[in-house]
Amino acid sequence: MAPGKFITLEGGEGAGKTTLIGGLTQSLADRGLDVVVTREPGGTPGAELLRNILLNGDVERWSSRAEALLMYAARVDHVERCIKPALARGAWVLCDRFADSTRAYQGVGGGLGADELAELQHFALGAFAPDLTLIVDLDPAIGLKRTIQRGEKATRFEKFDAGYHARLRQAFLDIAAEAPERCVVLDGSLAPEAVMTAALTAVDTRLTAST
Repeated sequence: MAPGKFITLEGGEGAGKTTLIGGLTQSLADRGLDVVVTREPGGTPGAELLRNILLNGDVERWSSRAEALLMYAARVDHVERCIKPALARGAWVLCDRFADSTRAYQGVGGGLGADELAELQHFALGAFAPDLTLIVDLDPAIGLKRTIQRGEKATRFEKFDAGYHARLRQAFLDIAAEAPERCVVLDGSLAPEAVMTAALTAVDTRLTAST
């Protein structure tokens, strides 16, 4: 059996990843694929416990270094217990956030060095990486407004200032520029249907043709 594909979705707060992942799940399932949907931090019982302590509480609850270590503790459990077993059985895994979010949030946003995070990622994951990363790009002011309009309780990260969120946006764009063979940037200001069409085009171009 051919191994599955690992697709990650990245972007700032309120960019539209949840809507997109729902549409992709349905479209891939309609093609007869086994689709697993998961998220980070989280995806396993242990990782969900860490998610709770990472996303809730005061902004200053954790330093960026502590956050990165907790994120990777959750990520290792997630990869070992959820993602890799699903890929091994041929499933396509769609994950809301992955290692690029740590590079953006704890790295650029939080001030941790890129080399330090690269060493941590290599120690935790080795060469394991997504087959495709879809980065939904949106003005952070619009994204944060969307989260408020949905009536969601603000997470720790949504409470950071505008400068922090601007750095996040640029960080994701820089990641895409550094890894164009893996990353595709989608315009999150477009209608959800248009974003979905662009995402499926990327999947078909980058992944389906090679299966």
